[in-house]
Amino acid sequence: MFRKRPAFTFVEVLVVVALVAVVIALLLPLKRGSRGAARRNACLNNLRQIGHALQRYVDEHGTLPPAYTVDDEGNRLHSWRTLILPYMEYAKLYESIDLTKPWDDPANAEARAAIVEAYQCPGAATDGETKTTYLAVVGPECCFTGATALPMTEITDDHSSTIMVLDVPAAQAVHWMSPHDATVDDLIAIGSDSATNHPGIFLAAFADGRTIVLSANVELATRRAMLTVAGGEEIDSADF
Repeated sequence: MFRKRPAFTFVEVLVVVALVAVVIALLLPLKRGSRGAARRNACLNNLRQIGHALQRYVDEHGTLPPAYTVDDEGNRLHSWRTLILPYMEYAKLYESIDLTKPWDDPANAEARAAIVEAYQCPGAATDGETKTTYLAVVGPECCFTGATALPMTEITDDHSSTIMVLDVPAAQAVHWMSPHDATVDDLIAIGSDSATNHPGIFLAAFADGRTIVLSANVELATRRAMLTVAGGEEIDSADF
């Protein structure tokens, strides 16, 4: 004769609940870790696209783009991010921009509202989808010096250890069309306690087209050396 199994006891229910809680607790860090890795990889891919676009620009023009263009009075007009759009499959967006007028002129309002996914770090909590954390490092000894375009021949340091573009903390984000970027001091200021877009690390595109994950604890001397184009420093990849 078939006998019905007694209902679960209170103790058995507690055991099951406890086991489920343990499984969830074990899986949550893995889920968070996988999301973090996915965001980091997506960011690396964005920087890779930017690096390749810069190389294609060099192939056509013989120089890197200037950090920004200027008018006859020296006022800033447009960013290098705008100038490389045609090399990132955003040719139509580029053609819609009036380069003779400032980036924030009403004539460029439609382009200014455009979202360029390649300029969006998925780990950056910016206050708008048109903001970007991918900034060039601008300085007299850097790949980007200002309104003057730098020939690649002037980068005499090892291209594999010379930084061109950084993924800076979200607090430093700018509109992707804005002709403003990072300074040497901005890179020096990044530390282990900085609110980087990827905990404990920051990402960078180098002059040889590679994208690298850098520890937020990289020594200051190494960081400075990675920013100069002709400093003659010898940098061991183990240093970063």
